[in-house]
Amino acid sequence: MPHSNHSTPARSFAALLLGAALFCTTVEAKPSSQLKIYAIDVEGGQATLFVTPASEALLVDTGWADNDGRDAARIARVARAAGVTQLDYVIITHYHADHVGGFPDLATRIPVRTVIDHGDYNNTDDEETKRGWLAYRNAITGGIRRLTLHAGDRIPLREVRATVVSSGGVQVAEPLAGVDASSNSNCADAARYAADTSENALSLGIEMSWGSARILDLGDLTADRERALVCPMNKLGRIDVYIVSHHGASESNSPLLLNSIRPRVSIMDNGATKGGAPSVIDTIRNTPGVEALWQLHYAEEGGVAHNAPPEYIANLSGVDAANYLLVSVESNGSVTVYNSRTGRSQRYLPPGRAQ
Repeated sequence: MPHSNHSTPARSFAALLLGAALFCTTVEAKPSSQLKIYAIDVEGGQATLFVTPASEALLVDTGWADNDGRDAARIARVARAAGVTQLDYVIITHYHADHVGGFPDLATRIPVRTVIDHGDYNNTDDEETKRGWLAYRNAITGGIRRLTLHAGDRIPLREVRATVVSSGGVQVAEPLAGVDASSNSNCADAARYAADTSENALSLGIEMSWGSARILDLGDLTADRERALVCPMNKLGRIDVYIVSHHGASESNSPLLLNSIRPRVSIMDNGATKGGAPSVIDTIRNTPGVEALWQLHYAEEGGVAHNAPPEYIANLSGVDAANYLLVSVESNGSVTVYNSRTGRSQRYLPPGRAQ
């Protein structure tokens, strides 16, 4: 289990974070007009619950199958704590087991109105992914509506604007609303990556805007596809909250993407031994304008030097307690992150405002 005696790199990063944030002991505050984002621990898969100011619930991915229904139960438990009685939308970013596996079980635990995906699975070479797709398809019953959305489409939420920026291997062609359409100087010297042919490259990614605040979740989109989002124009602009792609795997989260979107607060849904690559943690730390990196798990691969400080981690080494992170976003760009393990929160004010 990590202790507070960090190595020099970790200590300097901790100082940066503490200097950039307002630290307080609190329970989950519930002021009006917030977009709430729950990063749920599904052991290195993804399950991210968005609850909008209009009380609509959108879940991105459903974790793994099996394990006695562990992930579906965890999602349902957090949803109840959030006051959610039905899921208005469930996005399946892609059909890998750690993203789609929990859906059939989850649909028996909490009502689902609409599922959103990138289209049918057509790769006959990957039997495990094919099984996940078929189980998902067969679970779309009982009046659940299915939508296949493409890059540029909108998710019909009230008050919050949610735009699909990547789907089925195609990325949005034009800059998002309010984004400067000038060329991106980061592109010239950026590394190029081989084309990814896996299901990850088909991930359905979204950008969500609430007032001046902007959130990005790209599923497991890989580095070659990231380039299409920010070159030759940066179509995404500056991001306030970044759901770290691919659980922090190095096949994603390229320096080009990070230096283009410059997220203020990053939330990594890694597991203890899945994701959380040291190179990705370093890339996020070195991104201009970074204020915080939060992790669902202490990443065993990186040791103390390549993890956030303990207060920024929901689950430390040892027995997993399935702690979650709650991100509360205000329309002026203020961001507050609550760690359910510590019961403490940190608030990050919009750029230009005094702490």
